[in-house]
Parts: sequence; C-alpha cells; structure tokens
Amino acid sequence: MSHDHTRVQEFFTARAAGWDSRFPDDGPAYAAAVADLGLRPGDRVLDAGCGTGRALPALRDAVGPSGTVLGADLTPAMLEAAVRAGRGRVGRLLLADVVRLPLRTGSLDAVFAAGLIAHLPDPADNLRELFRVVRPAGTLALFHPIGRAALAACQGRRVTPDDLRAEGNLGPLLSRAGWRMTSYVDEDDRFLALAVRSS
Repeated sequence: MSHDHTRVQEFFTARAAGWDSRFPDDGPAYAAAVADLGLRPGDRVLDAGCGTGRALPALRDAVGPSGTVLGADLTPAMLEAAVRAGRGRVGRLLLADVVRLPLRTGSLDAVFAAGLIAHLPDPADNLRELFRVVRPAGTLALFHPIGRAALAACQGRRVTPDDLRAEGNLGPLLSRAGWRMTSYVDEDDRFLALAVRSS
C-alpha cells in the first residue's frame, strides 16, 4: 500500500460502499479487542483510522453514556458509510488525518486502531502523535480481526521479516514513540498489540 494520502483515499473511497459487507462477521472480534483495552465508564477514546466505524458501538458500550467516543478517518467516503450505518449516533466522526489530530495533548484515555499501522506514512512519528493525545498511563490497541499470516494469505503475499507488525519490530517501534508494549497476540483469527503510554 502506498503511503501517499491521495492513493490511500482513492483505495478506500473505491471500497467504502461495500466495506462492511466484505467483513460481515467481524463484530465479535472487534468487541473482544475493545474489551481487552480495559476502558471504563466515562473514559475518552479515539478510533484512529475508524473507516466505517465498526469499532464505535463496542467503544460506546465500554465507556457508557458519560464517556466520549471519537472516530477519525482521512477518507470522506468511509465516514459517509459510517453515518449510513448509524454509527455517527454512537460516536463523533472527524474528517482528520491521524498524522495531525485536531485534539488537545493528553485529552484521551485510550486509542483503538484497527488495520491502521500499514497505512501510516511514518509509523514511528505517527505513533508519537497518538502518544501526544493520550494521557500518561493511557492505552493503545493495534488490532486486526485476523493475524498477520492469515492476512498475508488473503492478499496473496508472504509474511516478511520487515513486517512492522512482527513482535520484534513492533515493540521497538512503539518504544521509540513513547509506548510500552504490554501484550502481543498474533493468531490466525486475531492480531492485537496493547501498549501503555509512558509518562
């Protein structure tokens, strides 16, 4: 995938209308990943690169009516699909680039990011932006509903040693951005890396 924003937007714009129908059974995987994030009622959470907002209902359930749920995405067509699916009612949708979020420093308790890291132009720098908007000891979840090997097989490619999501690459990458990885799961039916923001 190119890291050029225009190409990323073109890729997702072309797929936005049918995105949810391509992945109709992902709901339980999203809910389980959100549960592992450890959110509490009243927390403030961002779904970074939210796409059609598939995580937003689970995030809302986790933080309750007193919490704040935001979804940010670079592609207008994905946000429009989120609105059509009714997900704009459970969280506030922002047309925003996660490279420069329109959020105050330390304003969030957690960030959830599904499938995001492969689309970041400068992963270490961009993970620092997520670090910026989360309070000290806040959390980050990097999620995908299938593991690296299963995803590579679906895309007709092989997992390579330079894969950013490999544990040996991701841990140091997160560390350089100020995060400490606390959990790493890479199985056929789930990828989930959890990290805590250092002070």
